[in-house]
Amino acid sequence: MANKRVLITGAAGFLGSHLCDRFIHDGFDVIGMDNLITGDLKNIGHLFKLKEFEFYQHDVSKFIHVSGHLDYILHFASPASPIDYLKIPIQTLKVGSLGTHNCLGLALAKKARILVASTSEVYGDPLVHPQHESYWGNVNPVGPRGVYDEAKRFQEAITMAYHNFHQVETRIVRIFNTYGPRMRLNDGRALPAFIGQALRGEDLTVFGDGSQTRSFCYVDDLVEGIYRLLFSDYALPVNIGNPDEISLLDFAQEIIKLTGSKQKIVYKPLPEDDPKQRQPDISKAKQLLNWVPLIDRAEGLGRTYAYFKSLSPEELSKEPKVFERRKN
Repeated sequence: MANKRVLITGAAGFLGSHLCDRFIHDGFDVIGMDNLITGDLKNIGHLFKLKEFEFYQHDVSKFIHVSGHLDYILHFASPASPIDYLKIPIQTLKVGSLGTHNCLGLALAKKARILVASTSEVYGDPLVHPQHESYWGNVNPVGPRGVYDEAKRFQEAITMAYHNFHQVETRIVRIFNTYGPRMRLNDGRALPAFIGQALRGEDLTVFGDGSQTRSFCYVDDLVEGIYRLLFSDYALPVNIGNPDEISLLDFAQEIIKLTGSKQKIVYKPLPEDDPKQRQPDISKAKQLLNWVPLIDRAEGLGRTYAYFKSLSPEELSKEPKVFERRKN
C-alpha cells in the first residue's frame, strides 16, 4: 500500500522544515515546496537523500501543479517576521491571498485535506487578554504590519469559504510565538535577535520599556499541536502556543543569564502597532486535541542556544537576506 502523500509549502523555512521531518518520521511521502525568498535549503539538506522526500522550488502565488495523488496539504509559505514583510510587503500579501487560493484549489482538485498556518497577529494589538479564538482582533489594516496581519485574516476567510462552499476539508492553526533550532538569527524577532546580540558581544536591544509580553512555544510542541489538529475533525481556528507569558525586558535578562554575556540592555522606540500583549488561550486545543506544551522555556532555550552557538562566526554575523524590490 502506497504511503500517504503530503505537500508542505514553505518547506525550507523554520517551521516547514520541522514539519517535513515529522511527516517523514511518521511514514509519509513528503513534497516540499519553497521559493527560497526567506527559506534556506540547509534546513532540509538532510532530507534530499531520502526517497520519501522531493523538493520543488516554486512560488505558490503562481499556479501549483503536483502530479499524482495528494492526501494532505500544509500551507506554511509566508514571510513571518517584521524584517521580512516590511521589505517585501506585496509578496507577503500575495502569498497570503493568491498562494492560499492556489493551495485551496489544489486541495479541491486532489480531494486533499488542507491545514493553513495562520497567526496570533490576526488579533493585532489585542484588547482581550489572553487571546481566545472567538476574539475578532484589533488590527490596523493600513499600518506597517497590516500587510501581514490582513494577509492572514484573508487567508482564514478564504479557507472557510472553500470549506463551506466547496466542502473542502480544512484546518486553521493560529500560531503564537515559537522558537527552536533553524530559526534565522537575524530575522528581527526577539529571541534570535537577543541570542545573536549576546553571541556577538553586542548590547541587547529592547523596544519601548520592555513591558510588552510574549509567550514562547518550543518548536517540537508546536509541531505536535499542528499534527494533532490536521488529523482532528475541527474546521475552525485553533490557537497553538505556550501560555507561559513573559515581558520582553525579563526575557532579555533571561538571555543574558543563559549566555553568560556581560552586555547591557539598551532601549529603542517601540515600533508602530507593536502588540503590547501576547498570550494564547489554549482551552480549545486542550479540549479538542488533548494538547498542551510539554517543554518549558528553560529547556527549550537551552536547546536553541546550543544550536545558535554551533553556528560559524560568518553565520552569526550574516545580515538578513536583501530582497529584490519588485513592482508586482
